[in-house]
Amino acid sequence: MTTDLRFPIGRYNCEGEISAEQRLDWISDIAHLPTQLAAALNGLSPEQLDTPYRPEGWTVRQVTHHIADSHLNSFIRFKLALTEDHPAIKPYYEDRWALLADTIQAPVEQSTTLVAALHERWTYLLHSMSDADFGRTFFHPESLKVFRLDYVLGNYSWHGRHHVAHITALRERMGW
Repeated sequence: MTTDLRFPIGRYNCEGEISAEQRLDWISDIAHLPTQLAAALNGLSPEQLDTPYRPEGWTVRQVTHHIADSHLNSFIRFKLALTEDHPAIKPYYEDRWALLADTIQAPVEQSTTLVAALHERWTYLLHSMSDADFGRTFFHPESLKVFRLDYVLGNYSWHGRHHVAHITALRERMGW
């Protein structure tokens, strides 16, 4: 853990060759995120869910819905890369999505249910992938970068842990 409220587990950093063992660890993170997220949210009141995890940051409710939005987009990007040759993906404005009514007001259970089902399906897909599949790529037109699926897997392993840490670190600081 770091003292940086924006990056409580540090930034995603992946350099060099990604081993099959590393991928399995990341797949395990994807598989376990729904349980970890539910535990992080357990017992929070509506007022606590509407508390920002840091000054000028998203609320716990927004973070929860963001995880569902972001991971749903990633799952689709995986499927595009697995079924098309080097597709260009569709970026989205996560900051704008975080301001929509469903993100600000909807019960978090809607997204925890979605994340649980999505991650069960995503884990199934990930376990079916070959080494060559993890080497498949997509193009991100906003960053103008090419991403390999093994790298993206690591990023989403980190992303889930990163946002759960936002919630658990807030709970710890607030004594919840």
